[in-house]
Amino acid sequence: MNIGVNTRLMLSGKMDGIGWFATETLRRIVQSHPEHVFYFFFDRKFDPSFVFGPNVRPVVLCPQARHPVLWYLFFQVSMKHAVKRYSIDLLLSPDGYIPLGVDVPTLSVIHDLNFEHSKDFLKPSHQRYMTYFFPQFARYSTRIATVSEFSRQDIAAVYHIKPEKIDVVYDGAHEGYKPLPHDVRQATQAKYAGGKRYFIFISTILRRKNLATLLTAFDRFKQQDREGMKLLVVGHRAWWQDELKQAFDTMSHKEDVVFIGRAEPDELARLLGSATALVYPSLFEGFGIPIIEAFRAEIPVITSNTTSMPEVAGDAALLIEPTNVDQLTGALKQVAEDPALCARLVERGRMRRELFSWDITAAKLWESMMRTIESANHQIVK
Repeated sequence: MNIGVNTRLMLSGKMDGIGWFATETLRRIVQSHPEHVFYFFFDRKFDPSFVFGPNVRPVVLCPQARHPVLWYLFFQVSMKHAVKRYSIDLLLSPDGYIPLGVDVPTLSVIHDLNFEHSKDFLKPSHQRYMTYFFPQFARYSTRIATVSEFSRQDIAAVYHIKPEKIDVVYDGAHEGYKPLPHDVRQATQAKYAGGKRYFIFISTILRRKNLATLLTAFDRFKQQDREGMKLLVVGHRAWWQDELKQAFDTMSHKEDVVFIGRAEPDELARLLGSATALVYPSLFEGFGIPIIEAFRAEIPVITSNTTSMPEVAGDAALLIEPTNVDQLTGALKQVAEDPALCARLVERGRMRRELFSWDITAAKLWESMMRTIESANHQIVK
């Protein structure tokens, strides 16, 4: 079978959650199924490490899909042509974008519908494109996979799709995240935080990640902090306007906020494993991979009580209302001052993390791919 895959977000050194989802699942699927040929459709020069086996055929399509007009040309022209040219039997899209009108079974992985619930999360041009096309992508796909039960129900309700068409394929976490010895933690704290303990925020900086509220809460926490704790912000600064800029500019303790930018996986594992706690107060998530990464690193987690995050975290995190500054400030104080609480959260995280791994994710995604073939055959028979 020839399996075509949209791999445009597999970008060495620049991957976000969807890129990691694609990379980790496809590596396992390709190596587990050498009987099939996988055509990886990139939109630019690719890293050879993404060719996971001799059964992978990398194909670079034009143009580079960097904004809505080029998205349209890449998917609706170039990829549509490639599906025919390479006699694709099944098309998989880990980011949910598909060419409309192709006559092959298609599985779209739609991670979440954050853009349908707020007009402020994305650039206006991206917002218009996604709210126009994603309902079509969802309805045209033979099947849909998503990363949480929350997203499954949300997609079904917003796009009026039967839930039975949607498979839940939970995200995983890299095995490189693990507890660190004391000397490594000390060295990391010395390198990034002047030898002080620190909270860590990990994410591409977007409006829905709610960094502005965290900055305000951390500033309030610092009013009573006698230890000199820091806040490390790790991630690409994709958005820095309005309330986020104002929240930072008005901080009394902005010198205690350290912006790291992107970090390579090994360094990110050291940064997370050396933290006092992960703080992940997002407004909207389809899953929230850093929560599981923190469970693997065995550090406490503070996260939001909205969308998918309670489903992922279970009882292994402190859940807060993400727009409530007082709640978030109180949670920071709790994990900074209560080692018994932190120990309980870490122990629960050890149990919780067993539900999530990339091996499980890859197996579930393959099952969804096979259901997509079965669904298409069933439709033909009908």
